[in-house]
Amino acid sequence: MAKPILLVDDEKQMRDALREAIQRLGYSTVVADNGQDALTKLNTTPFALVVTDMKMPKMDGLSFLKEVRKRVGKLPVLVITGYGTVENAVEAMKEGASDYLMKPFSFEKLTKKVNSIMESLAGSREIVSINPKMKRILQIAGEISTSDTTVLIYGESGTGKELIARFIHRSSHRKDKPFVAVNCAAIPDNLMESELFGHEKGSFTGATERKIGKFELANEGTILLDEIGEMSMGLQAKLLRVLQEKEIDRVGGKHTIPINIRVLATTNRDLYKESTEGNFREDLYYRLSVFPIHVPPLRERQDDIVPLSEYFIQKFSALLSKEVKGLTKEAVEFLENKQWRGNIRELENVIHRAVLLSKGELISVDDFMCDNDTPVADNSSKGIKEMEKDLILKTLKDVNGNKTKAAKILGVSVRTIRNKLNEYGKYFPDT
Repeated sequence: MAKPILLVDDEKQMRDALREAIQRLGYSTVVADNGQDALTKLNTTPFALVVTDMKMPKMDGLSFLKEVRKRVGKLPVLVITGYGTVENAVEAMKEGASDYLMKPFSFEKLTKKVNSIMESLAGSREIVSINPKMKRILQIAGEISTSDTTVLIYGESGTGKELIARFIHRSSHRKDKPFVAVNCAAIPDNLMESELFGHEKGSFTGATERKIGKFELANEGTILLDEIGEMSMGLQAKLLRVLQEKEIDRVGGKHTIPINIRVLATTNRDLYKESTEGNFREDLYYRLSVFPIHVPPLRERQDDIVPLSEYFIQKFSALLSKEVKGLTKEAVEFLENKQWRGNIRELENVIHRAVLLSKGELISVDDFMCDNDTPVADNSSKGIKEMEKDLILKTLKDVNGNKTKAAKILGVSVRTIRNKLNEYGKYFPDT
């Protein structure tokens, strides 16, 4: 069984609204009406995530968060705070909150925050490797984690660059402070400056309130600039100044804000070549690559294919409430002979799908097949959620929309199918 989400709020109406919204996403929930009640539940039940209000009687959200950190450590916490109390949110982030929501918020905003945290949990993993190259990389990463040296981690997409960055943070003296990851490729250029450095109310059209940027949220901790090569030249100049001066300017702000932060960056591009061709600032490249780390592709570490596959089998079996234990000999050969252009991310997606399809304790080659006995396509460009959606909708189509049959084929409950369809906005009448 998947772990439930704990909802903490002293207002019944808000608790009920949160519970209904999160259950519509397919997650089970447990509610508590104050911090003390929530701590009692934490002592007896393992949770995947805590969503808590900041302003509560008996124990406020910040005190509750601090106590959660003492008792459960790395359990993700999403805090909800009232309009105009952004400082509380910043303080919560410093104490280890995963993210925050400002009241009033829409169902879409709540959905985005919860799914983001849950997907990061589903996608997060230990660095599983028996490969000598990777062991050496981890040794080096551990050695440099004791300093604040800027590190550039480069390699093909799907090789685990962010995992190396998180490993460095967890091994550093900043491990109990925020780790904030920013996907530079996913944020439009016109919003990137505000996203990184924040803005003041009224600084531009649509700036209806002050926004705290990612650098400020990561203060005293670590910020990861993921796919830094996608950043515009104009913003690269501003980033260079931040790295040199160790201070930021909010958009529309009147004063600079000092920051104490470690910067890590990842890229799947050759930034040295990009800098010589004028596509990336040369001075920023040298500032970022004080210590470069290259993460090899999966084809150069074939000895890791089986250990990684076994890790993903265990992970997705628990997530999907399946009893899959391992791989047949033929399945191992199939995996070891595949090219894995999408690297570890592709392998993870393929194992996820195989666990969904498997009807026994061992995954066979048939579980890697699609229509016409064709090996599963390279879905490395798709995330796990998207791949799962495709599989569920295709299965429903194959059984003419019969949710009971689809659930039986996929090895999940009918309720899970209904919740997923609500999430996708799709309608299949019961047949």
